[in-house]
Amino acid sequence: MSKTPPAPPSLAELRKEIDAIDEQVHRLLMARGDIIDRLIRVKQTQEVGSAFRPAREAAMMRSLVERHRGILPLDTIESIWRVIISTFTYVQAPFSVHADVSVGESMMRDSARFHFGFVVPYVSHFSAQAAVEAVAKSKGDLALVSAISSRTPWWIDLEAEGAPKIIARLPFLERADHPAALPVFVISRVADDAMVTEVEMWSVRVSGWNAEIARAVAPLAEIVAVPDTAFDGAALLVSVAGRGFEEIKMALIRAGASVRSSALVGSHATRYTVPPAPRIRS
Repeated sequence: MSKTPPAPPSLAELRKEIDAIDEQVHRLLMARGDIIDRLIRVKQTQEVGSAFRPAREAAMMRSLVERHRGILPLDTIESIWRVIISTFTYVQAPFSVHADVSVGESMMRDSARFHFGFVVPYVSHFSAQAAVEAVAKSKGDLALVSAISSRTPWWIDLEAEGAPKIIARLPFLERADHPAALPVFVISRVADDAMVTEVEMWSVRVSGWNAEIARAVAPLAEIVAVPDTAFDGAALLVSVAGRGFEEIKMALIRAGASVRSSALVGSHATRYTVPPAPRIRS
C-alpha cells in the first residue's frame, strides 16, 4: 500500500523561511560591519586615504560569477555585492566619485550608482580633465572617465610621479546585457599592494599618426587616440596586456610613427567576460 505524499508547505510556512533567511543576511551584514570597524583600527585606514582595493574587488566579483546559481539574475546579485563592497569601503575612508559626464550624463550616472551605490557622494564634471583634477586635489576620491573615447588627452595629467593613476576598468564583469555596460576607467591614488597589473596603461605621444598606423597596431593593443597638434601627431592611451610595452613601441615605429615620449599611467585587471547563458531548447 503506497504512502500518502506529504502535503506541500503552506505559503505562511514558506514566508516564515524567507523571513528567517532575511534575518540571517542582516545579521551577517552587521557582523561584516563589526569586522570592518576592527579593520579600521588595525590598519588606521582613515589616516592613509582611499580604502579602494581594485585587485581584491576584481577577484571577488569573478568568484561571485563562478559560484552563482539559481533563478536570481546575475545583474541583481552583482549590484547587491557592489553596494555592499563600496559602502563598507566608504565606511573605512569616506570618498567621492567624480564622473566625466561629457560622454553622456545618464550612462555615467548609471555606472557610478551601479558600482558604488547611493551612499558614496557623486559629483559630475563636464570633462575628464576636470574629474581627474578633482581627484588629484583630494585625499582618496575616485574619478570615472570613458575607457573607449576622449576629446582630450586627460591621461597626460597622470604621468607625473605622485599623480593619481588608472587603477581599475569597470564593469568588473562584462556581458552583452550588462545594466551599466559603459566601459570606464577608475582613477585614484591607492597603495602599491592594492594595484592589479594584468593590463598596463601607457601614455604615449607620437608624431606621424594616421589611420594606417592605427590599423597596424590595433591587433596588438587597445588605443584611445587624441590629435596632438604640438607634435603634429597624437596623444595615445595604450592598454598593454600579455606583452611588453616595448613590443607595442616597436610596432608603432615599424608602422611609421615616431615615439616622442611614453609613461606608465596605471594598470587594471584583465577584462572578465561572463559567458552567455545556454539557450533553453523548447
